[in-house]
Amino acid sequence: MAEGAVPGSEEADPAVDLARAVRFQHDFARRRAPGVVAVPGGFAVLDDRFPGSHDDNKVIVRTAATEPPGAAAERVVRAADEVLGRRAHRLVCVDDDRLGAAFAPAFAAAGYEHETNLIMAFRGETPAAPPAAERLTMAELLPVVRRDWRATLPQAPDEVVDGLARRVEARLRGADAVSFWGVRAPDGEIAARADLYVHEGVAQIESVFTGEAYRGKGYARALMSALLGRAAEAELIFLVAGAADWPKDFYAGLGFAELGRTHAFLRA
Repeated sequence: MAEGAVPGSEEADPAVDLARAVRFQHDFARRRAPGVVAVPGGFAVLDDRFPGSHDDNKVIVRTAATEPPGAAAERVVRAADEVLGRRAHRLVCVDDDRLGAAFAPAFAAAGYEHETNLIMAFRGETPAAPPAAERLTMAELLPVVRRDWRATLPQAPDEVVDGLARRVEARLRGADAVSFWGVRAPDGEIAARADLYVHEGVAQIESVFTGEAYRGKGYARALMSALLGRAAEAELIFLVAGAADWPKDFYAGLGFAELGRTHAFLRA
């Protein structure tokens, strides 16, 4: 794609791009998971190496049967209890906005918390001269991820923090090109980091994180600009942001626009 071009032309259909982004996520989850199990309306991914990882052990629902939404949701709740029975959590992701909203009452009755997420596509101009970012090896990345999880979960046992860090290794199987990027502060530490996944013309930016000591100093903005430059040849660049969280506004300021909404139900 030429310098200054916009991923997704002006004729881009948001519904087509939304379907493409959702399919990308489904395929990524399947490829990286050691275990995939069919459930009503979708599938579950399982990884016994990281039983505490919500993202590696979850149910993904794409459609529902013709029965009423309440009955369909109850079937999914039972399926989650069955396939995630050995886990301490239950996570069900519903990738259809209307279906997720219809499922919400039944999941609330079953003790689940509800989160709405936005799938956002890049519609801005690719930075002409994006800032430099450093591609991180796994040996460089893991200590940084451990550091950040330890700061986030100060009371967690070491084995939990280590598992949350090591699960990034499984992401290497998720797409044709999976890479990890960071920008350094003057003290030499990785101040902000993120993943970039590219597969068949679609790019996802994921796991954007800035260390607490480095927030508000422009590191995340520099990193995002660098990743947008790296992914400029993609036909679609997207990310996922919580509908109730401030990062969605940060991403909107960078040129991302909402394509659609998905739902996540968690009981932990």
